Order: sequence, then structure tokens, then C-alpha cells
Amino acid sequence: MTHADTLRARLAGGETILMPGVWDPLSALLAEQAGFHTVFVSGFAVAGTLLGEPDIGILNQTHMAEVAQRVCVSVPEMCVIVDADTGYGDNGDVQRTTELWQAAGAAGMFLEDQVWPKKCGHMEGKEVVPTNEWLAKLTTVRTRSPGMFLTARTDARAVNGLADALERGRMARDLGVDAVFVEAPQSLSELDQIATALPDVVLVANMVEKGKTPLLTPSELHDRGFSLIVSPLSGLLSMTKALGDAYARLREMGTLRDHLDTITAFDDFTDLVGLPKHLANDAEQR
Repeated sequence: MTHADTLRARLAGGETILMPGVWDPLSALLAEQAGFHTVFVSGFAVAGTLLGEPDIGILNQTHMAEVAQRVCVSVPEMCVIVDADTGYGDNGDVQRTTELWQAAGAAGMFLEDQVWPKKCGHMEGKEVVPTNEWLAKLTTVRTRSPGMFLTARTDARAVNGLADALERGRMARDLGVDAVFVEAPQSLSELDQIATALPDVVLVANMVEKGKTPLLTPSELHDRGFSLIVSPLSGLLSMTKALGDAYARLREMGTLRDHLDTITAFDDFTDLVGLPKHLANDAEQR
């Protein structure tokens, strides 16, 4: 079975899948070490870490494909879902995006209906394309890569209202996507309306700390009808705080000598990135 097939089987079996956001091989290795079997390569996180830019359409197809390839190579046993934003253009661009994601080893993608350049789903000022344009892009992915785990994301709730977002979700479901993601519902009531309107498809919930949607646990979301949970920024925001604190201490004190409990041990880090394996390979070749 492919990673996408395994993910489908887990979801069909009633499992709730929590995907942390990752942005490079190191973050993916840490997620694997923590026991996750599925990760999400977040466009927001890659824009911030690779470019030092906000998630407003500056990150392009090539940037994301290269990061996806590095992540997939670093954690070959994991299911890697890669954010594809809007597909980065027209249907020809979506076809190329699909090919690049396949070549990188991605098990699946999120494809949204925003106007390019897009914005983070929890930002203001978003716009969405006509429904048929988005559906055509979803069809392109499904035709080009039938095995890809395809999540249809709509940002229409913030632009046209929840009713339009639900109708778009129903139309994407009818195309045969694997999951539907109505972005940025703003209350428990809206989450329940999504689940009621779309009871017969895998539903995605996006848990962004201090974002627009109430933060719930996977079990709480499962009880409300959501089984694929993405927590795209938990690691990124935690890392940013930890790194900022470490640099501030280093600048103030000149050393972390009195704060060694706040850092990973040197040997633990080299173990994480595979030094023992490389040393063993070197020994065999001698």
C-alpha cells in the first residue's frame, strides 16, 4: 500500500489523524520522533522559515516542491501531505504542481480556491475564484494523479459566507476528493454546521493557535464529525519562541552555561539527524 492508501484506510477505519505542520527535514524528524505517522508541509511555515516572508503568495511552486522533496527523503516511512496553495496558476500550472508533488514523494496535497496571490486562511482580505475554476483544478489533480490524497480547501466562508463554502464543499465531495476542508469557521456552531452539511466525506479541521477557529482536541473534533486534524503552526510558533528566548539569553549573558536544561544535548541532536547510521556505514566500507 502507498502512504496515501494507508491514510485512507486509517480514516475509513474510524481513526482520527492529527498532522503537525513541518517545514524542513529537521522538523519532520522531530515529528517522527514524537510518534506521528503523518505530517503536513505548511506553506505558512515554509514561507516564514525559507524566505522570512509572510504567507501572502510570495512562496512559489519551486520553493515548495524543493522543500517537499527534502522532507519526503528525510522521513520515508511517514505520510507527507504537502500544501499546494492554489496550484500556483491555471490548470497547466496545477498539472505541473501535481507532477512535482508526485516526484517529491508527497502522499497528498491541499488545493484551495483563493485568488492568487493567496493569503493565510486566518488573515483578512482574502478573495476566492469562481467555483467552477476551483473544481476544474481539483479535476486536473484527480485525473493526473488518481492515487494522490486530495484535500479540497475552500476559503469562501470569509468571502461569501458559510452557505457558499458548504455548497463548494458538497461540489468538491461529488468530484471524488478524499477530504473537504472549510477554512476558518469562527465558532462551535459553524463547525457543527459544516459537519451536518457534509456527513459523508472526511472533514479537515485546522487548529491554528490564536487563529479564528476555536481550539479543540482531536477527540473533541472527532465527536463533532472531523477526522483529519491539521495543527500547522504549533511547532513553528513554539520553535520561534524557544529560539528567540535562547538568542536573548545568549546576547544578555554571553553563554547558555546556566540554561543547559533548555537545549537539546549535542549527542541527542547528532543521533536525531542520523550520525550513528553514517558512522556504521563508514565502518562497513573500511
